[in-house]
This record gives sequence, structure tokens and C-alpha cells, in this order.
Amino acid sequence: MNTFGRIFRISIFGESHGSVVGVTIDGLPHGIKLNADDFTADLARRRAGTKGTTPRVESDIPEIATGWFNGYTTGAPLTILFRNENTKPGDYDKLKDVPRPGHSDFVAYHKFEGYNDYRGGGHFSGRLTLALVAAGVVAKKVIPEVSIVAKLIEAGGKANIDEAIEDSQKQNDSIGGIVECTATGIPIGLGEPFFDSVESVISHLAFSIPAVKSIEFGSGFTASRMRGSEHNDPIIDSSGNTATNHAGGINGGITNGNPLVFRIAVKPTSSIAKSQQTLNVKTGKTEFLTVQGRHDTCIALRVPVVAEAITAIALADLLLIERVRKNR
Repeated sequence: MNTFGRIFRISIFGESHGSVVGVTIDGLPHGIKLNADDFTADLARRRAGTKGTTPRVESDIPEIATGWFNGYTTGAPLTILFRNENTKPGDYDKLKDVPRPGHSDFVAYHKFEGYNDYRGGGHFSGRLTLALVAAGVVAKKVIPEVSIVAKLIEAGGKANIDEAIEDSQKQNDSIGGIVECTATGIPIGLGEPFFDSVESVISHLAFSIPAVKSIEFGSGFTASRMRGSEHNDPIIDSSGNTATNHAGGINGGITNGNPLVFRIAVKPTSSIAKSQQTLNVKTGKTEFLTVQGRHDTCIALRVPVVAEAITAIALADLLLIERVRKNR
């Protein structure tokens, strides 16, 4: 349920307003140099507090609890914890019976028969992406030759992101966005078709990011409107470099040595200050809900570093799988 990977295996745990969130990584090679400062830059990019993000700001100080000794990984499962400090669980009391439209509240209530932690979405919260980012920091150390960069290229249907956020805030509403991620320096041959193709593995992880609704690689949906002569990428040298990159660095589910490129669509934040119709699960009657508490106007602002993390996790696992395959 909460574990992913074949060799580089991650398990995430915790709730938005519980005591901790964190991740355990198994299958991590021993002897990797690691310290708390390694997490600082990526955690800061995910942290809230800037325009368009929630005013809930946490210190997000990583505690390396297991699998680490004298500054190096030991080969045992590595566990990283983050304490939740700035919590206001009372903001969510009403959501126990009145689920937010578009959120996990309603389905979680039914799936877990009312035992779900409804405070801030509990285990379904975007707060859990903190664990993914931490795992991504470690994964990047397994693939040091690979460079991964993601950026928000559009929000609310506009390239001018600040303008889109201001407009949404004036209307007490929220907006989504599109995040593009590019990874370079990937060797040819990663990926295990059919079911562990590079697209499959990255997509599986991408949809673990709350609010992600779709993904496309390379030219994506545009490919459906192209001819083969347009979409095919001419190979120009023995290293596999191509004149174009409509394939997004992947052929047959396997990396081809060109930049890996994909985009993910992030939906608008479900929790908004506008009144919305929903169902009171206790009374069985519909009513209107105005969400209280602290929420992002545009959660997509904080997704780029998470996209980089899941890419690193996927590539680290695929690289370790390839090493095992070659050493059989």
C-alpha cells in the first residue's frame, strides 16, 4: 500500500497533523556519504510560506533515525523522520462529517469506515510529499551522474504565474498548473519492459503526488496529431543522440541516452474559501461548506522539487535493477 520499488524500496508513513511523517528506504547501498545538510536545499523548495502557498510553515528538520552511522549509510534500512510542529487539528473538526468536494475525505471515510484521520487529509495529505522529497535526496546520491530539473511552466492556464495566483486569490479560489521535468546524463538501457518501462515506473510514482491528474512524455498527446515522419527522432551519432526528442528520451520503455522529458498536470487545490455543495455523511443531507484552515492557492508551486524526487527514485531503482541484471 505505502511501499514502492523493487531494489530501492521506499515506504512512507505519517499524517498531516499527526506527530511525524517520514520514509524508510531499503535496498540502499552502503557507504554513501550523507548528512542532514544534504536535505536543506530541496526541503526549502518544498516548504510553504511564499505567495500562493499555505501559511502553515514547518521547520522540516530531518532526523536520520536508522541505517546511518558516522556519516555514511550502513546498508540497513534508512529511516528519516520529520516532526509536525505547526498543527491546528481543530480547523478540521467539521470535516469529520462534511467532506470537502474534490478531496479524499469522502472516499477515505467509506474505505476505512470512519476510522480515517480526517485532520488535514491525514495520510492523504500533500504533507506526505515531504517523505518523497527526502527519499529523492538520497536517490540522487545513487545516480550522481544524472541531473534532474523541474519547473512550473503554467498555472491557471497562464504563463504569467504571479498574475494567475493574484487573480485566484481575489476570487477566494485555487488554480492548478503544469510542471515539466527534464533529466540528463542517463545511460542508455534503463527500463524493464513491459510492466517496468521507464514511463510505467515514473508514472506510478507521479500519481503518488496528491493532485497529479495526468502525465505525458516527450511530445505527449501532440504525438497523436503528428505523422510518423514528423514524430520519429533521427539518430545522428553512435551515442544515440537524436535530432529531435519527441520520444522524451525513451524508446520501447528503455532510456535512449537523450534527455528524459515529461510533464504532469496538477489540479487546483480542493480546499477553497468559496462555498461549495457537499454531503453531510452523518445526516445524509446535502449542505454548503466553506473550508477553514490554511491551504495553498496553487499547490503546483511546490510540486517541481517533488517531481525531481520521484524521477530520482525511479531512476535509482532502475539503475540498481540493471546492475543486478548485468551481474547475473
